[in-house]
Amino acid sequence: MKLTKILPSSLAAGFCIGLGGAVFLLQTEKLVGAVLFCIGLCTICEMQFHLFTGRVCYALEQPLWCWLQFPVIWIGNWLGAGLAANLLFLTRMGPAARKAAQALVMAKNGDTFLSLFVLGFFCNLFVFIAVEGYKTFPHVLGKYLAIFVGITVFIMSGYEHSVADMFYYFMAGQMDQETLVRLLVITAGNVCGGITAWGARQAGRRAAR
Repeated sequence: MKLTKILPSSLAAGFCIGLGGAVFLLQTEKLVGAVLFCIGLCTICEMQFHLFTGRVCYALEQPLWCWLQFPVIWIGNWLGAGLAANLLFLTRMGPAARKAAQALVMAKNGDTFLSLFVLGFFCNLFVFIAVEGYKTFPHVLGKYLAIFVGITVFIMSGYEHSVADMFYYFMAGQMDQETLVRLLVITAGNVCGGITAWGARQAGRRAAR
């Protein structure tokens, strides 16, 4: 797929994660918000949009020249998440969402880079479980259970998802240079976690032969 086509698909994916992040922020019960957040990834999988955290898990299956797509996907996700946040802030729900986002990012801002990296690593282990399950499970129920279990667990555990964090920082009005550095650290953790999970899956397949 051409990079010019990947960007709109990536923007749509970032927007979808923003929709999931919005419903999460507006719930008083964290578990309810975590479950409802899954609508974002369900839509992305169904529409085959380009979400960085899902696509990067399979980077080693692709030739090196295809890796040029990943910065484009990341930027598209960033733009989509920002669009969702700025549109939500124009509504009557904007102030409540911003207040919740500010409380959420406060913990991220006070965290160390090592902690953010490790939490990003753990996050994409579960993202891989969700995406791989959706791709490979033969029954529709199993596909969606993979998404709901994988995503709900990483949210309830407090792990760091770079694209969701893009939305939260935009919503909190704190998208600056320092935030971008933190997002890149989280992204690095997501990349390592996703590739590690993919590698473990490949090793399991070879052992089963």
